[in-house]
Amino acid sequence: MTEDVRNIVLGLIAAGLGAVLGWLARTYLWRRGLRRKQAFFGLPDNAESLLVVNREAGGPELTVVRHDVFALLELAALIKDCGAHAQLVAHDAAQQSFGERTEFCIGSPAVNRRMAAHMHSLLPGVRINTEPEPGPDRGAFQIGSERYRMEGGISEYVILARLTAGQGQEARPVFLFCGQRAITNQAATRYLARHHERLARKHGGNTFVLLLKVVNSQAYGPDVVELVGDVTRPAQAPAPVATPARASHRAK
Repeated sequence: MTEDVRNIVLGLIAAGLGAVLGWLARTYLWRRGLRRKQAFFGLPDNAESLLVVNREAGGPELTVVRHDVFALLELAALIKDCGAHAQLVAHDAAQQSFGERTEFCIGSPAVNRRMAAHMHSLLPGVRINTEPEPGPDRGAFQIGSERYRMEGGISEYVILARLTAGQGQEARPVFLFCGQRAITNQAATRYLARHHERLARKHGGNTFVLLLKVVNSQAYGPDVVELVGDVTRPAQAPAPVATPARASHRAK
């Protein structure tokens, strides 16, 4: 074997080893990212999860409004990426206990009984005006001592929460997407899909409650979302004694 041939063979071997090592490194990083994602969502391989939605008024059939359908599509993609499975359940048919399966609950407590139960049991510091009469406080959030009013299509709020009820790292979490309008539910699911890695790094497997503001949805749909803040502490604290609102948060 000549010197040139030997160099060519050695170069091919080195290139092959480099390709194999690169593939192994990428596979390791991908698997590590997948495991972190599965841990954050409580969705190991072949796990079962629930997608809980409200029924649209007008009949017994499970009919979901358009923006909630889009929210379900966002969540279905996350669940599939984790190698898990999802079951779609109406809010008045979901009767499992907390922590058995990962749950994604979408909708206002005014139309979603399951959401109302979660808010009452796990987020006592949150009050939502569910009165149907029009007025400035219709749909408003009261979190601790702060009130967040809705301006339809301009400035709207949604709660994004990951809750474990103190049942430990092995318990399956419940994710809440509780918005003032259906389009804000979609905005919250999209925010979770885009930022779940950052949220996992910051919060790990712990409970968190975030308040998001959807800006100018009449022009931008669910795409422009601002993080108002982490409201975990006031949301989990007992509700304060009712007093006249001192602050009203509106888009500038």
